[in-house]
Order: sequence, then structure tokens, then C-alpha cells
Amino acid sequence: MNSQNKKKKRQKLNPEAEFRFTLDHCSKTKDLSAAISLYESSPNPTLSLNNLNSLLYICSNSLSNLETRELAIEFGFKLFDLHRSKNSSIFKPNEATLTAVARLASAKGDGDYAFELSKSVKKYALAPKLRTYGPALFCFSDNGMADKAYEVEEHIKSVGLQLEEPELAALLKVSAESGREKKVYEYLHKLRAAVRGVNGSTAEIIESWFNGEKAAMVGLVNWDEDEVKEAILTNGGGWHGLGWLGTGKWIIQRSSVASDGRCCACDQQLTCVDIDRAETEKFAQSVASLAMEREVQSNFKEFQDWIQQNSEYEAVVDGANIGLYQQNFAEGGFSVSQLEAVVKELYNKSKRWPLIVLHNKRVRALLENSSIRELVQDWIDKRILYGTPYGSNDDWYWLYAAVKLKCLLVTNDEMRDHIFELIGSSFFLRWKERHQTGHAILRQGYNFLLRIESGNGSWHVPLSGEASGESLKSWLCITRQGISEN
Repeated sequence: MNSQNKKKKRQKLNPEAEFRFTLDHCSKTKDLSAAISLYESSPNPTLSLNNLNSLLYICSNSLSNLETRELAIEFGFKLFDLHRSKNSSIFKPNEATLTAVARLASAKGDGDYAFELSKSVKKYALAPKLRTYGPALFCFSDNGMADKAYEVEEHIKSVGLQLEEPELAALLKVSAESGREKKVYEYLHKLRAAVRGVNGSTAEIIESWFNGEKAAMVGLVNWDEDEVKEAILTNGGGWHGLGWLGTGKWIIQRSSVASDGRCCACDQQLTCVDIDRAETEKFAQSVASLAMEREVQSNFKEFQDWIQQNSEYEAVVDGANIGLYQQNFAEGGFSVSQLEAVVKELYNKSKRWPLIVLHNKRVRALLENSSIRELVQDWIDKRILYGTPYGSNDDWYWLYAAVKLKCLLVTNDEMRDHIFELIGSSFFLRWKERHQTGHAILRQGYNFLLRIESGNGSWHVPLSGEASGESLKSWLCITRQGISEN
């Protein structure tokens, strides 16, 4: 459409549509002044909820600019208060409305009002979202109001939401700055459970705490080593959760981890933190329930029974993903040799054959190929290969098998598709990071090294980044002077 036709189309818009068109442009360009002028020149100052939210969105996005900050706060509250008072009987804000105004309140330094707004989602029968509570939490944390920040956290938990790194980092920061060592310890462990690696700003908060005088003073001088070892074992390895151990100045270094799992800075052996068995079993049941809803129930029940009878596997292979890995070139196709190499690699590491999960349609096609028929039939005879039924989604099968058997999953699938959105829990992400490896990482050797709290009181914190392997990841190595490895 040329510019002349666009102009003609614009001329046909009614006043309401013209207002919306201009407002959308202001929203895209984040032009607060133009948005205010548009609103003030409108013959009808009463807005639809959609238009009100757009204006509030523009205001909240103008807070980072010192030149527009005060105007954004003033205009945003003016809009909200006007529409709430004019239409008190019918006015029903949605979650986006409350979040935008909570951000304005937080920018004004009014954390109490921001918190009231976030709690009002219940009053309006809205589904709570973490972003709605963030403004109050960050306001209290930034202003050193630790107890009020903890109150927000408790409310977030009460509505069934999980804190993410920004919120946990804010709570860690206010706890460290107020010298609450038990809370610092608590939030370090919550970070351990919630994220794979901390970002740069969170790492700075952690370093600031360990560099402080309070951190050097807190901790047990004498502790029961057997109790610590038992706690580490109970918690799945890698952390004990019994509190600070030792006293004295901390040494903080940036480090990496060698292929054998040792820290290159302090030479301590890092170990994998696995997941509680009860949690894993509950997760397996959840995956099975979802699969039964979406698969032919008899087929999936048959697979569950088969897994029950064949539970000796230490690894499950997503056959389709591995066979098609990096095969998107002219002569590319399903690579049985590539799949065979992964199977052999796994066998050489554990002396146990893995389970290959592959769709039955693919299995049949492979059996028709005389050059590989003998290999595929051998896999079937050894119960290495399970063919999923026609019409099924084999993702459910290899995921359930890996979870149920508590073993390694070999796939390059990032698990971001629809079925994984259905699972959508923080536990799934924690399980995934501990039990999944890709084709390339497998060939390098797989060591699943996670956040570590050692039995001698030292800490190892992974930093987030683009590194594809654990050996390339950067870590914070945090040890006390004069401690010995435990």
C-alpha cells in the first residue's frame, strides 16, 4: 500500500479509531508528551480500559528517564484516580492496570501503596502474576526496608507464585545490607534452587556480602562433620543447609571447573546436586497424567508397564533428535551412524545400554533399509529400542522414561514446545538442568556441576553466560582463609 492509499485509509477512521491509532504510535515510540497531548485534546476524557492501560504503560516506561519521571508519575496517578472515582461502581482494572500503577507508586517511593495494589488482584478476582508484586518488593528492598520486603515475599508464596532471580537478588541485597546473615544464607540457597547461574548484578551482591566484615564474623567454629556429611547426602549432594561454617576472611576468586569436576582455583571436588526422590516421583506422575490426557491411554499405560519391567537403564536417548542432529544439509537425513555413536558412547561410560525412544514409523523405515536392518533389529532384541505407537508424540515417552528412571536424558531439544509449556514448573527446569545433556556435550564428557556449598563451609556459585559446556562456565570460588578440603 502506497503512502497516498494509507492517507486515504486514515481519513476514513472515526474519532475513536483515530484516537487508538495515534495512541498506539505513542506507545511504540514511548512518547509521553504526545500521549498527554492526545488525551487532553480528546473530547471524551473517559477511556476504555484498553486505552487507559496503554497510557499507563507509556507512563511506567517513562520512569527511567529523569526528564519525564515526575511528569509520568503525576499524569499516571491523575488518570488512574480520575477513572476510578468517576466509575467507582463499574471500574474494574485488570492485572496490567494494577502493575502499571504499582510501578508508578514504587517510583514515587510508596511501597505500601504498591503492595496494596498488588494484593488487590484478589479483590478483582484476577490471576496473580509475579510482575505485579515486583514494584513493592523492589521499593522496600531499595529503601532498606527488609521486614516489609519479607512480607511481600510471604504474600507472593501464599498466592502460589515462585520468586525468580531479580526478586531473590533484591531480597539478598537488603538482607546483606542490613546484616541479616541467616537471611543471606537462606536467599543464597533459594538462588541455588531457582537459577542455573547468577547474572553479573547478582554476582556483585554476593561478592559484596562475602567481602564485608559481617560475613567474616559469622559461622560455627566447631561443627559435627558427620552431621554435615549426612545432611549433604540427604539433600542429594552438594549442599548441607545447616548454616555458615567457620569464621574468618573470605577469599573470592573467579574460576572455572576442570573436566574431572575440580575447581581450578581451590582444587575442591565439586559434586552434582540431585533432586529429592519424592519430588521426582511426584513429577513423574504429573508427566504421566498429562501424557494420558493427550495420548491414547492404553498405549501410554502399556509403556508405563514396560518401563516398570525394564528399569535398568541409566540413560534415555531421544532417538529422533539425535538422529537428525545437524542434518539440515542437501544430503542430510536421519543418521543412524550418529545415533549409534551416542549409544556406544553411553555404553562405554557405564557398561549399560541406554534406552532409545523412537517413533514406530521411523523404526519401520529403518528396518526396510538393508544396510542398517541388522543393527536396528539387534537394538530391538536387546530391548535398547522402544518404538512409540502411530499417532503418538514420542516426547512424552522419552521424558517420562528419563524422569521415572531418574537417569540421564540425551537430547538437544531445548524443551520449549507446547507439551513442555503444559508442564511449566520450576521443578521441570531444575530436573532438566540436572539430567539433560546434548550430543556435543556428551562427546566432551558430562559432568553436571551445580551450586555447591561444601562441607568445609566454602561456596561455588556458577555465573550465567553463553558457555555451552560446564568446563567453559565461569564460577565464583568463595573460600575462607586456612580451611582444608572436606
